[in-house]
Amino acid sequence: MNVRRPQVTQPQQPLLVVVGPTGSGKSALAIHLARQFGGEIVNCDSLQLYRGFDIGTAKTPPAQRGGIPHHLFDVLTPLESYSAGEYARLARTVIAEIAARGQLPVVVGGTGFYLRALLEGLPPLPARDPQLRDRLMAREEARPGSLHRILSRLDPTAAARIHIHDVRKTLRALELRLLTRKSLPPVESAQALQGYSVFKLGLDPDRAALHKKLEARTREMFAHGLIEEVEGLLRSGCTGEEKPFESLGCKQALAHLRGSLTREQAIESTLIETRQYAKRQWTWFRRDPEIHWLKGFGDESEVQEQAEALVEAHFNLARR
Repeated sequence: MNVRRPQVTQPQQPLLVVVGPTGSGKSALAIHLARQFGGEIVNCDSLQLYRGFDIGTAKTPPAQRGGIPHHLFDVLTPLESYSAGEYARLARTVIAEIAARGQLPVVVGGTGFYLRALLEGLPPLPARDPQLRDRLMAREEARPGSLHRILSRLDPTAAARIHIHDVRKTLRALELRLLTRKSLPPVESAQALQGYSVFKLGLDPDRAALHKKLEARTREMFAHGLIEEVEGLLRSGCTGEEKPFESLGCKQALAHLRGSLTREQAIESTLIETRQYAKRQWTWFRRDPEIHWLKGFGDESEVQEQAEALVEAHFNLARR
């Protein structure tokens, strides 16, 4: 007689995620929770991966990290680039190493697509082809908009999801279409992160209060050396065309250095685009029903106490 053995379920490791719009205090809350529960921070901001872009990407300075280990900050030079898939692979390795040490991985950041790649996975895609990309970019530079027109003919569905002026995304989509000779593989082929119990916290501050804080932060960035930071990067050999120069504030500082914006115009442009970016982040994260929203900013004691209680109850963790 065959005896069916009961399946043994492996215990899942806790994984905490802190999201929210820019300026909402995600880093402050993540550091506080990491201190309370023995955690380590894992960056999920696509631009904070880059070295030298500190003021412009609002990185938490090392002196303000409270001795908490921080991972995936300053891992790229401006000349390098990372896809969401490459980020997800490295972040999964880092998270596994943190969990193996008996620590709580705390993923924090506002790049929603990177977070989705990390947790849900992406369909398997071919690596970048430098020669093909160079040929395509040469064509785009000679005839702006040509890559999006080609993509529209080859893959109308993919083209419809990308803004006509977003050359970087258009380039990657066209590269994949030409390399695979077919449309992108279905989402169902993605491999989701396994072995973790994921708990997501989202910060939802008052919109008027956030806008006020974003204005103060923007003006402080320019007052405390953003233009000088960008100027130094250019002196070090950057051209200004590298990906991290697309970050809000950096591109306006670059435009000021090149004479197309006054200092005040650069500040106002940064503020307007930062508000728009925060709105897009809100819209993205609001679609996720798994996020537990906290009203307020991450550096407020009441919000931190609420977050502590939620994490403690969800993971059954003792505070340290």
